[in-house]
Amino acid sequence: MEIKTKLYVVNSAGEKFMGIGVLWLLKEIEKQGSLLSAAKELGISYSKAYAMIQKLEKELSVDVIERKKGGAEHIGSSLTPFGENFLILYDSFQNSAKDLLLSPFIQFSDKVENLIEEFGSNEKE
Repeated sequence: MEIKTKLYVVNSAGEKFMGIGVLWLLKEIEKQGSLLSAAKELGISYSKAYAMIQKLEKELSVDVIERKKGGAEHIGSSLTPFGENFLILYDSFQNSAKDLLLSPFIQFSDKVENLIEEFGSNEKE
């Protein structure tokens, strides 16, 4: 038995704007130096990736990526200094939040195993 969690940050209307998918996208943009290349690497459309970034930036009211335009030397995207720091901060937050669930899950799992041992002889085949 294991635990899987999905952690999202939502706005006041309850709409998701930050989660693991956006985190992966930001990491790929940082790695690839391009929103298009990051989207391809993650197997999502450019328009979906662009919309994810737009929604994040709208909710935070800060640019997360810098879009370079014009000529071959300026093609691509990179994280802004805010985006770099936000990525580190969110990644740390989500890892800490998941770590906090580990101890209660272990306790739960142990209690379930005890219940199975106690009631397992009544199991249906």
